[in-house]
Amino acid sequence: MLQQVNGHNLGSDGQARESLREDLQEFLGGEVLLYQLDDLTKVNPVTLETVLRCLQSRYMADTFYTNAGCTLVALNPFKPVPQLYSPELMREYHAAPQPQKLKPHVFTVGEQTYRNVKSLIEPVNQSIVVSGESGAGKTWTSRCLMNFYAVVAASPTSWESHKIAERIEQRILNSNPVMEAFGNACTLRNNNSSRFGKFIQLQLNRAQQMVGAAVQTYLLEKTRVVCQAFSERNFHIFYQICKGASEDERLQWHLPEGAAFSWLPNPERSLEEDCFEVTREAMLHLGIDTPTQNNIFKVLAGLLHLGNIQFAASEDEAQPCQPMDDAKCSVRTAASLLGLQEDVLLKTVQIRTIRAGRQQQLFRKPCPRAECDTRRDCLAKLIYARLFDWLVSVINSSICADTNSWTTFIGLLDVYGFESFPDNSLEQLCINYANEKLQQHFVAHYLRAQQEEYAAEDLEWSFISYQDNQPCLDLIEGSPISICSLINEECRLNRPSSAAQLQTRIETALAGSPCLGHNKLSREPGFIVVHYAGPVRYHTGGLVEKNKDPIPPELTGLLQQSQDPLLLGLFPTNPKEKTQVEPSGQSRAPVLTVVSKFKASLEQLLQVLHSTTPHYIRCIKPNSQSQAQTFVQEEVLSQLEACGLVETIHISAAGFPIRVSHQNFVERYKLLRRLRPCTSSGPHSPYPAKGLPEWCPHAKEATLEPLLQDILHTLPVLTQTKATPGDLAEAMPTPVHCGRTKVFMTDSMLELLECGRDQVLEQCARCIQSGWRRHRQRKQERQRQATILIQAAIRSWLTRKRIQRLHAAATVIKRTWQKWRIRMACLAAEELDDVEEKHLSQAPGSLSTSPLQTRLLEAVIRLWPLGLVLTNTAMGVGNFQRKLVVWACLQLPRGSPSSYTVQTAQQDQAGVTSIRAMPQGSIKFHCKKSPLRYADICPEPSPYSVTGFNQILLERHRLIHM
Repeated sequence: MLQQVNGHNLGSDGQARESLREDLQEFLGGEVLLYQLDDLTKVNPVTLETVLRCLQSRYMADTFYTNAGCTLVALNPFKPVPQLYSPELMREYHAAPQPQKLKPHVFTVGEQTYRNVKSLIEPVNQSIVVSGESGAGKTWTSRCLMNFYAVVAASPTSWESHKIAERIEQRILNSNPVMEAFGNACTLRNNNSSRFGKFIQLQLNRAQQMVGAAVQTYLLEKTRVVCQAFSERNFHIFYQICKGASEDERLQWHLPEGAAFSWLPNPERSLEEDCFEVTREAMLHLGIDTPTQNNIFKVLAGLLHLGNIQFAASEDEAQPCQPMDDAKCSVRTAASLLGLQEDVLLKTVQIRTIRAGRQQQLFRKPCPRAECDTRRDCLAKLIYARLFDWLVSVINSSICADTNSWTTFIGLLDVYGFESFPDNSLEQLCINYANEKLQQHFVAHYLRAQQEEYAAEDLEWSFISYQDNQPCLDLIEGSPISICSLINEECRLNRPSSAAQLQTRIETALAGSPCLGHNKLSREPGFIVVHYAGPVRYHTGGLVEKNKDPIPPELTGLLQQSQDPLLLGLFPTNPKEKTQVEPSGQSRAPVLTVVSKFKASLEQLLQVLHSTTPHYIRCIKPNSQSQAQTFVQEEVLSQLEACGLVETIHISAAGFPIRVSHQNFVERYKLLRRLRPCTSSGPHSPYPAKGLPEWCPHAKEATLEPLLQDILHTLPVLTQTKATPGDLAEAMPTPVHCGRTKVFMTDSMLELLECGRDQVLEQCARCIQSGWRRHRQRKQERQRQATILIQAAIRSWLTRKRIQRLHAAATVIKRTWQKWRIRMACLAAEELDDVEEKHLSQAPGSLSTSPLQTRLLEAVIRLWPLGLVLTNTAMGVGNFQRKLVVWACLQLPRGSPSSYTVQTAQQDQAGVTSIRAMPQGSIKFHCKKSPLRYADICPEPSPYSVTGFNQILLERHRLIHM
């Protein structure tokens, strides 16, 4: 492949590559099956050619994601694929028991990080590093990940918490269009290139719900405000306000239709990102109200008019440069939009203030034309940088959660990709320096760290060679001498900077570095750095001035006098704030350069990445023309070589990416001992040694080894369970190695262990469920039996009490009745005896109707119940008395007794046998007794019912006494 740097050929090996193509033609003939390989580790043999062909076949089949061991390769489709990022697909990956079994996707990485935060063997914070060249799709990938987490990391339980979570998610998602509008621009390689780096920290609470986020930015390319390369554009926001403003807003911001601005190149190009309403709505959701938005856009319009101020060279050096005639209107408009006085703005740009001498006397010196342009540009860059930082702070205050409300986070790192343009300066040096650091982090974490750890843990391992970019980093940031240190030293020297002299110093001091190249054919002074992604030539002209980034104190004082409320907030008048002044004499202070600040922030970022578990997504750009269904092999091949993808595939295929400490391994998988029969003694006993108590500090270490070995002996059982009968011979190809302090395993073995653990947990859950159900059933049965016994006892007690009350009542009635019967019997006997004596003196067969007899009959009638009783008794009275009582009781008409026949019972009979005469009234006789005790006794008798013989007597007695 031809490698070119700024049009210069650095070498080729076309014949050897053509020979390799011929050798692999037989293998590549099976291209139809290549698109089915979801993991590049399955490609055989693993070479650049085979990996390239596999990616090409998948790309042409609209399959844009492929696994490469521990890395996900993402190809930019350069066309909208909405079904590939739908919410339904997000939920499918989130709900899948094993997302790695699904097709490779960015959602697989997102779900893996989310589950690692949720339930990892050794829970730590997670981070996703999205890397790739400019235009490879890093920003889109980060946006998709944020949408994924907003969908899956929100499961509120109440309506109020649902509204809160929905508002947080909306604010986090709305931060994207605002950051992209103010920080992205159209470049030669990408229409939506991020001109700043950002690390988004998605904050999760204990329930793994996303409660907030925080954004940290790195190195905004603020020089793009005032300087754009050919065929490139300024930041998106400038084009949005010029195309999307209403008529009233155009009049207010002085942006007429068709107006030309020198800092707004290529305004005729229409991009998808030129959507003003989306930006305004997102700012509104973030808490930036409409008046504040209008104030922001008014300041941006003022910067556009500030760029139209052009100065004419002054013939007299003592006189300041005056603006051109067509620029005077721009001065007036810019001053009005920025809330500044026109004459003060013009003088600040034209005249430089100098402090000299021990007295710190002020001198004013007119600036030449070039310096006037520089001060004007510095003013614009200062305003835009402060405005961008203020927006980031507003976004963080809107979406950041309280420190006590979140416990873990998932970090998304989206930094600018590797860049190589015809003219490369300090911005490209810092960008490529950041990519070198990230590549070095990847090498240290996945390539070098794995192989070094294998050796430290006494694992048998054949080392694989890989490209290490540490020499390039030593060239850029090494100590004591490096490119950064030499540039910073030039900034500290009190002398004018010389591009040629800086080139000479770099070439002389760093001549022994293998990553420093030379190009003597170039007329412009510069140097070449051989990065991991290829050589890049940097121009030394203006490099030192950009590194100083001087801000004249009079510019800051000018903005502090602004009448605009936004600028007053961006540039507060604070006497404690130390403004950067020009060094003079012995009081010269060290200057904080751009490289120093960027290096410090990059080190801080890497510390965060080292404290997390990183996941890598490599974005690949199929072609530089951003055309769909176009795969340029040479361009893709250079990216594969640059990122060391082949070495990554080799190590991932042959190595053990999963490393778990012995303690964590035992704690998580000690349940697997249930899958094999346990012995009571021996080295594999599941029980700890009896000689060491649990509180002994060495007990855990002493019992760890047998427990670990006991768990490892269950692996054949797991493998045989999962393997088919035909695969038993190859079921256990050494997938696990036990080192000194860690257990090394493959992804498949980790999956097998997790399946076995789930199986044991399922068995335990079933055992617990069956035991609980049996216990609950027995408890319910005991409760039912106890209830029945209690109810029976209560019924028996109530019945016994009721019978006792009835028996007591019957006893009282019986005694009262016996007393009354004896008394009445005595009275009746006396009366009857007297009447019988008198009746014997009369003629037999006739009854006298004397007054005495009449009174006797009336007395007998009143006492008819007694007569009825006497009639049924066998003892006590004679026949005459019986007949008389029966007549009285039945109230028979007085007449001849011979006309009636009363048949009484004999002496040996009991009860009334028959009554021939027709009774008067309603009388019921219950002659047949019930076999049940108290059957004819009503617990609550009705006064109108007649039941039983005793009731007849009681009612009749009550009527007589009435």
